[in-house]
Order: sequence, then C-alpha cells, then structure tokens
Amino acid sequence: MSARVLVVEDEKLVADMVRLNLEHAGFAVTWVDKGEEGLARAREGFDVIVLDWMLPGLDGIDVAKQLRREQVTTPVLMLTARGDLSSRVTGLDAGADDYLPKPFAMPELVARVRALARRAAPAAPVARASGRDIILSGWTVNRDTREARRQDGQGEPINLTETELSLLLFLVSHPGEVLSRADILETAWGMDRAPTERTVDNYVMRLRKLFETDPEHPRHFLTLRGAGYRFEP
Repeated sequence: MSARVLVVEDEKLVADMVRLNLEHAGFAVTWVDKGEEGLARAREGFDVIVLDWMLPGLDGIDVAKQLRREQVTTPVLMLTARGDLSSRVTGLDAGADDYLPKPFAMPELVARVRALARRAAPAAPVARASGRDIILSGWTVNRDTREARRQDGQGEPINLTETELSLLLFLVSHPGEVLSRADILETAWGMDRAPTERTVDNYVMRLRKLFETDPEHPRHFLTLRGAGYRFEP
C-alpha cells in the first residue's frame, strides 16, 4: 500500500506541484487548504503531513502544536518562506520533524517526505521468513550463508553476492511499496557501493533471472516506469 501524505497548503499552485510530484513518486496524497481542516484530517492517520506555516485561520505552528498535544505522532514536514534560524527553531519546537524553506526544489521535498515515511513506518516483515530463511517463489534463501536453494530440490544451490542479498532483503521487506532508485541507493546498500541508478537496474535484472519463472515478464520484481520498482509477494 502506498504511504499516505496529507498536504496542508493554501497556495494552490504550490499544492498542485507538491501533489503531482509526490504522486509521481508513488504516494497517495490528500490536499486541504485550511489549518482547521488540516488539523481534523490529520487525526485520520496519515503517514506524513506536509504542513505550510502561513495558513488562513489556524496557522501551521498552531496545527503542529495541537497535534502533539493530542499525541498525534505523524511526522510533519513544515514548509515556510521563513528560512532564518529562529523560525526553524520555532517550527521544530512546535512539533515539526523537518523544516523546508521556500522556495524549494521538488526532488528535495520528495526525498524528505520519503525519509520521514521510512522513519515512521513499522518494521515490515520479510516476505514469508522462517528463522534466517527467506521463502520466495519456490526458493529458500539463507540470510547467513547467502545460499539460495530450490524448494523442490532440483538443480544446484546458488550463492548470492552480498549486494544481491542486500537488495533482495530491502525489496521483500517493503512488499507492495513503490521504491525509487534513490531509495534503493540510499538504503539497500549505500551510495558508495552503488554509484549510479543504472546499477540498481542491473541488479534487479539479476534477481529476476534468479527467481522469476519468466524474467521478461516478471511477477514479483516489477518496474514502475518513471517511479522505480515494486516487490509483489
């Protein structure tokens, strides 16, 4: 399921750009343009809240403070034209988890929302795990030895590289989620070990060749054009 983001922003042009970019990145976005409505909707249980400071009526600072008083722990990314240190401190003290001054680059906003969503997400179960094993599409993969064996006993075992196992673990630990190449580079094994986004594509193709019945028409390691990858158990 896609992470749900509540955008509370009264400038329609800004809100439209934020919504379109977040949806392109795989998030499910709800937009409201007033602080009171944002406060009410925030109680419904979103994964991240993108909250503008300057709102008509109840402003973003008051919304954040009230949410924290009510023990709503949803991560908040505060947006504001106020970029000075004292304003950033005010926003964070009000309950914001991150702070982004306007004008901002949309890729940075998406990256910050993505990071907040990962931080808040409960640990996802590795797809059908038993002990140190991953059960995947007729295969059993041992996380300690990196050895993959067919469950029907046919063929020889395959030894995965450390990077192949790291990528596999990251994908199957987030079933149904859209994971961008940037997500994978940052989290699965680190930028220093995967210098380009093309590297991610190559490793996903290797996993398909190992675990998909028909690598040209994958059922588990799916490509979302322009967005990244999704693992389907």
